[in-house]
Amino acid sequence: MTAFPSSLDSASLTLAGSARLLADVGGTNARFALETGPGRFEAIEVLSCQQHASLGEAIRAYLALPQLAGLGAGIRHAAIAIANPVTGDQVRMTNHHWAFSIEALRQECGFDTLVVVNDFSALARSLPHLGGQKRQVGGGTPVPDAPLGLLGAGTGLGVSGLIPCGNSWTALRSEGGHVGFSPVDEREVAILQYAWREFAHVSSERLLSGAGVELIYRALSERAGRPDSLPAPEISRRALDGECALCDEVLEAFCGMLGTAAGNLAITLGAQGGVYIGGGIVPRLGERFDRSSFRRRFEQKGRFSGYLAQVPTYVITADYPAFLGVSAILSEKLAAA
Repeated sequence: MTAFPSSLDSASLTLAGSARLLADVGGTNARFALETGPGRFEAIEVLSCQQHASLGEAIRAYLALPQLAGLGAGIRHAAIAIANPVTGDQVRMTNHHWAFSIEALRQECGFDTLVVVNDFSALARSLPHLGGQKRQVGGGTPVPDAPLGLLGAGTGLGVSGLIPCGNSWTALRSEGGHVGFSPVDEREVAILQYAWREFAHVSSERLLSGAGVELIYRALSERAGRPDSLPAPEISRRALDGECALCDEVLEAFCGMLGTAAGNLAITLGAQGGVYIGGGIVPRLGERFDRSSFRRRFEQKGRFSGYLAQVPTYVITADYPAFLGVSAILSEKLAAA
């Protein structure tokens, strides 16, 4: 698989030696690839985090796969994007039990170089290279050389931004998914009150995530006088198939909340270059997301509604965009060495 070849700066992605190992580790799955040339990702595999006791074990399992014969030998450089703050050598995942020392993991795997960064910092670095692998939702036109915003719901809620810096970009190391949730209407107040029964601090991530979809369903089913629970995939399936009005209301509430969060991010960063939506949930909603209240709620900011109407919003449609971002970060590390 060659990713976005027309957008790549081949000089900044010059490979040093053999193929490089890239990984995008979330709370549910770990995605691996070998980069065998600038932007050329091969042997892409998705491994379940639950099936491996540690990240080191998952890396070894990936490199031992039969399809990697002849490709995975002698890997010297690796980069990992992980759904967690990375502020030093010790990493402990927020939504999974893996914990490790970056230096110890480097030695365990025999790498010369191991770079570990927040997954949404890596995803943010991919944004200028997406080309046509994004879908605009609503109006607006990007302002050149302006900040970009990024958020995405999956196992958790990732948030980042990309700030112009000379001829390059700086990705923010944000944990904005953990800011307090702000309701905008009576229904969302009721959802928040329900969530307070379980959590003293109801962050945006508590609702804008897979577990959040389930929490919204429980709250709205109780509000309707029919307390119930369902797993998130079934809620989405019933809503998209038109089988359940309550499930559709849950998705609508989710999309509206995400619109408010995206608008908040756009104003906070001055993201006139656009706000991008990644993560595992929204891309699967397809046209249902496009006709949801997301864009209306994005612009619903009183005196700043006109400002936000000019800011474009995009759904990322690329399959593995984080690989491109973490590859660029690794290239910069190697060039500076």
